[in-house]
Parts: sequence; C-alpha cells; structure tokens
Amino acid sequence: MAIKGYIHSTESFGSVDGPGIRFLIFMQGCHMRCRYCHNPDTWKVASAGSGSARNGSVGSGSVGCGTATSVEELLNKAERYRSYWGPEGGITVSGGEALLQIDFLIELFEEAHRRGINTCLDTAAQPFTREDPFFPKFERLMKSTDLVLLDIKHIDAEKHRWLTGHSNEHIIDCARYLSEIEKPVWIRHVLVPGITDDEAQLKQLRQLLDTLKNIKKVEVLPYHTLGTFKWKQLGIPYTLEDVSTPTAEQVKRAQEILSL
Repeated sequence: MAIKGYIHSTESFGSVDGPGIRFLIFMQGCHMRCRYCHNPDTWKVASAGSGSARNGSVGSGSVGCGTATSVEELLNKAERYRSYWGPEGGITVSGGEALLQIDFLIELFEEAHRRGINTCLDTAAQPFTREDPFFPKFERLMKSTDLVLLDIKHIDAEKHRWLTGHSNEHIIDCARYLSEIEKPVWIRHVLVPGITDDEAQLKQLRQLLDTLKNIKKVEVLPYHTLGTFKWKQLGIPYTLEDVSTPTAEQVKRAQEILSL
C-alpha cells in the first residue's frame, strides 16, 4: 500500500512561502506549541493504519481532522495550477511540522522532481536529529529539496522552550547541517514585541547566521493575531492577548540587524 500523507489543507496561489508562485501543502501534526501559532488546528498528530506521523506515514482514509492523501493525488492537484508558477514557482510543504511525516515527504519531493517541479520545505526542524532512523531519511530528503525555509523562533534555549515548549538545540544543529551540505536556506524569524525582539538576542542570532555559508535570505515576519480565533474555537488559552503587533520601526531595526 502506498504511503499517504496526513494533509491539513492546501492553497493554490501562495506568493510569500518561497520564490515565485507556489502551491502550498499544510501537513497535519506538530509537537511544538508556539504561543503565537496561527494554525493550532494543525497540532494534532496523525496515527492510524500502517504508520504514524511520528515515523513518517499514515494509513489510508481520513484520520481525525484532515485527509490522508497519496503523492499522486496531491501532485495532480498541484499541477492544475502549474501555468501560474512561472520559472521560479513550484510546491511548498509547510505545517504543522512536515518532518513528522518524512517518509511521505521523501516520496512527494522525489516524484515532484521527476515531474520537474521545484520543491520547498518550510520547517521549524524540531524533530531533527543526526541519529537513526531519522537522519538517513533526512539526507535522502535533502537530495530532492531545492530550498529550505527554516524557522528560528528564538536564539536563547530557555526562552525558546518557554515560547514553544521545546529547546532549540536540534533546530540550530539542523541549521548547521544544512550549511555543511550547502543547501539553500531562507531563515524566518517571527518578531514578537517583548519576546523575540531584544536587540542583544537578535545580534546573537546574527552571529549564528554569520557562521553559516548557505543563507540566501532572512525574513523578519511581524507577529500578528489573525489566528487567535482558532485558539478560542479549540478552547485553548491564548497567552499573548496583551502583546501588540510590532511597529514599522521595530521591524526595520530587526531587519537591519538580521539581513544579509
């Protein structure tokens, strides 16, 4: 039986998640609990049939919320919009955390390359490890990945744990590995006033980026509250109610520190 990916949703016309116009695929499941997450409905991890999101695959049919979909079904759907992509566009897989379904992701990206489709992975890299069985799979995945959008939530390990529920150790190690193999990366950093905008810590993040040789772009993403209604629908307390969106000046200052 072919592996099926647990898909939360898709968007046909994405213009900010990688180069060009892109077909966006949002995978279901995430272990992180970012306090500003605008997709908490993607958190639930799939587990059914012949595998699970933890080891990279799910069985056939629907599992909880979302839909289990084959590689062929997903790429056939994406290619309906191929005429809009232009020379730089393609597919971007996001989440949730796509790496929780790495077996499916490998098949998806390898088949996309066979079809001549550019591939982009949007990830926070929380499940990254250099240990088996994950690491050989990740090495294989990178061979069919054209670009990685790597989210670095906070450079300070303890503040990262407070913000997301996890340390940033594996995330930073992933950034270093991607530099070792010279995989093109765009760094993404969500700017949350009073939490991720401290100048000293932004400069510490800049120091890390200066040690990496593969960073093509750094994106400062202003914090917003557009997804707070989902927290209320799910009955989850939203702890950043009193945090305002950053000003243009705050965003500009962060960009000046982090930009290449």
